[in-house]
Amino acid sequence: MTTPIGSAATPAPDALLALATATAREAAALVRRGRAGAAEQVDVKSSPVDVVTAVDKASERLIVDRLLAARPDDGVLGEEGAARPGTSGVRWVVDPIDGTVNFLYGVPAYAVSVAAEVDGVVRAGAVLNVATGELFTATAGGGAHLAVDGADPVRLTGSRPPSLEQTLVATGFGYRVEQRRAQGAVVAALLPRVRDIRRFGSAALDLCAAAAGRVDAYYELDLNPWDHAAGALVAAEAGLVLAGLPGTAFADPLAVAVAPTVADEFLDLLAELHR
Repeated sequence: MTTPIGSAATPAPDALLALATATAREAAALVRRGRAGAAEQVDVKSSPVDVVTAVDKASERLIVDRLLAARPDDGVLGEEGAARPGTSGVRWVVDPIDGTVNFLYGVPAYAVSVAAEVDGVVRAGAVLNVATGELFTATAGGGAHLAVDGADPVRLTGSRPPSLEQTLVATGFGYRVEQRRAQGAVVAALLPRVRDIRRFGSAALDLCAAAAGRVDAYYELDLNPWDHAAGALVAAEAGLVLAGLPGTAFADPLAVAVAPTVADEFLDLLAELHR
């Protein structure tokens, strides 16, 4: 029996996903409407290239309001400052616009990401590409799916490249100059050993691209929980291997999602390059 949203009992992942999806759709509509005037109110955060818009902030307010209206005892963690502990054991981890620079420039890869943790473990997640309408979803143990324009969801199962040399790799870069210099050196050494490199500009969508088989592997340093919470569940439920550097957990500090056929070799190579 599915636990209704708002019940004091531990909610079923499907119920959490229904709320995450409905909320992401409403926030995406707000983001879409705000795109034309996005450049009018832009601030910076950790560096001159780490930007936040008024639309990011409005999207996060909407998301938090909708989630807490439905489940007032839950906690929330959001990129733009939302932080509430909650008492239910459920915490929502949200990114109101993942890929804000893409949003500013009109590059069609920016997403609303909404994930639900239960007792610290992500159990449901939705990543909605605002520009394309693609909705990536997953529940723990329920698989990962992609739906577009109201069509029936398609199950995601990633890719199976036969070798590292035929592995298409996505990555992303941090905002600090010193960090980018080090990350650029890693990419320069990696490029001759794989099929090619892609850089989409949204960690959540990178993880979903790996789940959909659009790339074979993805890695990035120093992600925040809101960057990967929903997307990592989508990737894991699609059958990808999620890992970090040897002896560390996923995203602490390196996040890796890779097709199982090349996982060992790719992880060994990243460990070598990050030494």
